[in-house]
Amino acid sequence: MPIKVNLDIILQKHNMKSNELAESIGITTANLSILKTGKARAIRFSTLDAICKTLDCQPADILEYVPD
Repeated sequence: MPIKVNLDIILQKHNMKSNELAESIGITTANLSILKTGKARAIRFSTLDAICKTLDCQPADILEYVPD
C-alpha cells in the first residue's frame, strides 16, 4: 500500500509512548498498533482528529503517500 504511517516519528518528537496516546484518544493499544504498523485499511476521521489534537500536528505529518 502506498500510504506510509509516520506515527512513530511524531510520537518520538513528543516524547510520548503508544499506550499514552491510545489512552488519551480513547482507542485500544492493539488498534493503535495496527495503525502504526500500516496494517490498517482505514482510519476514522474522529480518530485522526483526536491524534492530531493530542500531538498538535497535521494529518500530513502522520500519513504520507509513497508511490510503489
